Amino acid sequence: MTGDPPRRPAFPTTRLTLIALACDESGPRAREALTTLCGAYWYPIYAYMRRLGYSREDAEDLTQGFFTRVLEKRYLDDFESGRGRFRTFLLSSAKHFVANERDWARAEKRGGGRLPVPLDDAESRFVREPRHDLTPETLFERQWALALLQRVEDRLRREAGESGKAEQFDLLKSCLIPGGADTGYRALACDLGMTEGALKVAVHRLRRRFRDLLREEIADTVDDPGQVRDELAVLLAALRL
Repeated sequence: MTGDPPRRPAFPTTRLTLIALACDESGPRAREALTTLCGAYWYPIYAYMRRLGYSREDAEDLTQGFFTRVLEKRYLDDFESGRGRFRTFLLSSAKHFVANERDWARAEKRGGGRLPVPLDDAESRFVREPRHDLTPETLFERQWALALLQRVEDRLRREAGESGKAEQFDLLKSCLIPGGADTGYRALACDLGMTEGALKVAVHRLRRRFRDLLREEIADTVDDPGQVRDELAVLLAALRL
């Protein structure tokens, strides 16, 4: 009897697990882990570089160079040894990198061993920034918060799809933030073929799951559960800017 081929273990998505894997450069999944981290955090770094005053091309080069340096110089080892908030660590590392790369050689900026940081839509996102008076650090925090919320929404969408409720989620996601679509319950209920009471129950459950996942995402970027509330307050403040 021939069994099915062994399945590859699911790739972990928690930040701290990914960081630990990325630090183990001898491990078979170190680069995959680092690439995943880059995919999650590249845009806040790019927005930070642009707000510092760098051109589009230089900001792209610096963003690519930063994540390459993270790999080459094993920056994440410093985070593993000291821990704390990953958001703060990454911003401090980016500042240090820029300070030491002001005179980088153009010939070394492109190609050769770079990580696949997905910069294709970077500038189109940056030019849509609603505020132009934010400091580079504040813009970084705002984009960090938006990226975190997007990851939570993506997780909710996957869960909805797995339970056959993807269409319902797409209609209800505007209700995730209280007040976002409260006045449209009757129309939403009609669209979904539900009573208004059943809709309110569904929205309540969705918001509760949203809060749970949001706290999980934040907990993955800090080393002390006691920091979650403070980190959440910082990120919500950044979103109100």
